[in-house]
Amino acid sequence: MTSAPIRPAAGEPRSQKGRRTRTRLLEAAKTVFERDGFLNARIGDISETAGLSHGSFYHYFDSKEQIFRELAEALEVSVTTMHEPGETAPADESPIERIRSGNRHYLEAYRRDAKIMRVIEEVSGYDEDLRAVRVRRWRVFSHKLELSIVKLQDEGVADKLIEPRYAAEALGCMVAKFAEMWFGQGGTFEMETAVDQLTRLWTNALGIPTDAADGPAQRDGVKKRLRRAR
Repeated sequence: MTSAPIRPAAGEPRSQKGRRTRTRLLEAAKTVFERDGFLNARIGDISETAGLSHGSFYHYFDSKEQIFRELAEALEVSVTTMHEPGETAPADESPIERIRSGNRHYLEAYRRDAKIMRVIEEVSGYDEDLRAVRVRRWRVFSHKLELSIVKLQDEGVADKLIEPRYAAEALGCMVAKFAEMWFGQGGTFEMETAVDQLTRLWTNALGIPTDAADGPAQRDGVKKRLRRAR
């Protein structure tokens, strides 16, 4: 499975050539950090892997720490984005299938970049700036989950007594920690079973009934048939 493309920070640099060069450096950095870890990685190795001069690195980044933090943030965005760029959820996707799709995306994205994610987990233990980057990205992710739970409550399929913010944090952390333990610490699980079980835990926790597996179109059809039968 190939890695998702790394997207440089918005607005830097302006020229297409500069953006391509910056992306090459980020991709090279990912290769070097995965191979050597953060502490043993050298700027010279990153430049060489990118096919650039040592001085070219400093035209785009101030330090090894800066490129690592930007790389880490780009990967956190990739893992915590519900859909790939340009994708949208099908209009008739059921609430349970929306949850299933989100869980599958998170696990597959984490597995795809498990090597570098292990390095990120390690460095965030002692780098306060990196930890702040991860906290910021998590807050964005958690807010998306919260909005998804509110939508499920508005649709009448999730327990309205559940506090969305608390549920988003707890259920999001469950999936994130599961992925870390599986791909980062040598767990042995099967993808389809993992997606199914995490989805069941999500739906049970939110009080979503099994008939919510039907999409909006199917549920509307059932309601119409029931009205006709009365």
